[in-house]
Amino acid sequence: MNVASSSLNKYTPDEMMTIAAARLIWPGCVCFVGIGVPSAAANLARLIHAPDIVLIYESGAIGTQPRVLPLSIGDGELAETATAVVPLPEIFSYWLQAGRIDVGFLGAAQIDRFGNLNSTIIGGYANPKTRLPGAGGAPEIAQHAKQIFVVLKQSLRSFVQKLDFCTSAGFLNGNGERARRAIPGAGPQVVITDLGVLKPVTGSQELTLVARYENVSVDKIRAATSWPLAVADTVDVVAPPTADELRVLRDLHKRTDIAHAGDARRFRKTPRPLFEQARSTA
Repeated sequence: MNVASSSLNKYTPDEMMTIAAARLIWPGCVCFVGIGVPSAAANLARLIHAPDIVLIYESGAIGTQPRVLPLSIGDGELAETATAVVPLPEIFSYWLQAGRIDVGFLGAAQIDRFGNLNSTIIGGYANPKTRLPGAGGAPEIAQHAKQIFVVLKQSLRSFVQKLDFCTSAGFLNGNGERARRAIPGAGPQVVITDLGVLKPVTGSQELTLVARYENVSVDKIRAATSWPLAVADTVDVVAPPTADELRVLRDLHKRTDIAHAGDARRFRKTPRPLFEQARSTA
């Protein structure tokens, strides 16, 4: 085995999480994508096994095929490679609320045992310790997409007994409350972390550990969860990344790093507007 192939046998928890999430996307899936790991996973699926996936970003890009991962929903890369760019209200009314989104791919800062998400604040709302990016379109995506995939790192800070703020509804208090409130989408059907995979159990709808990654024990996953974690009778072991999956993912991140570094250099070289120059010398 040469050095190059040997290095492909080693992977990080973040790479395993991204690849495990990408494997869940099927060909032809219409996917509403969030920035970060959800975007990396969805685009990896497009490059590996689902070339006809329809990626939709909140800014209005439909059917986009970015060459590099976007910095934000407003990244020009999304518009340049999209089949169409439509107004934001059309994204939410025609695509999302009309039930045309198969999967909403979301991240969050906190999640509770019923898949409710917080991306608003850490600490009390009136005087928070940290203000997070906020809701954006996540509450609507969580409500109207046919199903939700959640991707986030698992720790005591992220898998909490009680959210500091509920930004996006999962199963609320469980036991059918989402259905009783007539929320149209099926809610979070899978949570992919850097340790394993959780799914809601029938009935209570509580998130339950159903799969772990190799060399990650159930006890380790329990220790990274603030509530007493439910565990399936049989916990599968997720297959490690293939050499092809790692190569494509790493190439994608490398292209992205190079592209964004170039943007940063160009930004630093751009002269300041004359009014700013005048103000600084006044």
